[in-house]
Amino acid sequence: MDDSHERALITRGARSVAGVDEVGRGPLAGPVVAAAVLYDPATLPEGLRDSKVLTPKRREVLAEALRGVCAFGVGIASVEEIDEVNILRASHLAMMRAVAALPEPPGHLLIDGRDVPRTCTLPATPLIGGDGLSVSVAAASILAKVARDALMRDLAQHFPGYGWETNMGYPSQSHRSALRNLGVTPHHRRSFRPVRNILYQGDLPSS
Repeated sequence: MDDSHERALITRGARSVAGVDEVGRGPLAGPVVAAAVLYDPATLPEGLRDSKVLTPKRREVLAEALRGVCAFGVGIASVEEIDEVNILRASHLAMMRAVAALPEPPGHLLIDGRDVPRTCTLPATPLIGGDGLSVSVAAASILAKVARDALMRDLAQHFPGYGWETNMGYPSQSHRSALRNLGVTPHHRRSFRPVRNILYQGDLPSS
């Protein structure tokens, strides 16, 4: 994990660089959350990694450190937006909202994934596997993951039985079982097949 992508962009004239990543494309419930972090080698803490390879405790420690020293923004796209425009477009909505929440527009974006959101008006570079290649994207992945996990733990208090405090809305066996036994909540993504099949069991083939 290094900052070679950020340094290369600055060498080519970018006045500033922000890493952007999202969390929550795969779950059956809850919003998708994105974060954007302005690259600053003087403030980024040591030990940044893709959020998926860090323990929850380590993510929390790094997220607290990042919130204390970095310029960042967080953006959310709701379940209703996911169902309306599809998960990819909703992820891009969350990303652009995170960028808009930064204290100043960056000169260039490093965006995790293969596509630049079509509504993006800033210079941007997609970076497949960016959360494992770029420190600013990794920082964004950590902030997005910690923010979304906290949100899902809160929702779990209001909708017990689905295990969101541990599965974070992902389609674990216990979550699927709870869907069948307890039914669909307002926070489930109706456009996702396992949820849709429960809602319309007689009309759609099983997955």
